[in-house]
Amino acid sequence: MKQDEIIKQLSDKELKYQLVFSQLLLLAISLVLSLILFPSWKEWLNYIDLNINEILLIGCGSALIVIVFDVVLMSVFPKESFDDGGINKRIFENQSILFIIGFTLLVAICEELLFRGTIQITFGYVFASLLFALVHIRYLKKPVLFVSVVLVSFFIGWIFERTENLLITITTHFVIDVVLGFIIRFKK
Repeated sequence: MKQDEIIKQLSDKELKYQLVFSQLLLLAISLVLSLILFPSWKEWLNYIDLNINEILLIGCGSALIVIVFDVVLMSVFPKESFDDGGINKRIFENQSILFIIGFTLLVAICEELLFRGTIQITFGYVFASLLFALVHIRYLKKPVLFVSVVLVSFFIGWIFERTENLLITITTHFVIDVVLGFIIRFKK
């Protein structure tokens, strides 16, 4: 059974549970791998820098670049190019603003801690970026979506390479997801 068929069978409550569960699973994997791969938490925590100016300027500025890129793609390519089987629409369309903010923040934290904070630090930029793109498996059959997620993944990975600050990549990831979630939610 295809992923979109499974999603259609879930109630809204079950869908929310599965979404949150999948992200908490990524967080648990990240924490376990960090315990195994890093000599101490202190080394891992060196990648968290609360420099508000950099977080806002680089994190939000980078997100704006990606959002503009996505909006341009949406205006150039047919609507079908972005159809992921209705999954994103189902996730965001009828949800509360608070849910969208909370869920996209959870996604940004869990995915960035795993892909940048654990995998990229240990196995490198290219491996982490490709793995991130492959995890978004529902996009594999949609070339525009897949190329977009690959480019975004490499872009966020590059930001982490330059800044070595997970709070910047978490901010970038969050702003991208929350704005695109709001676009889906409020699109008429």
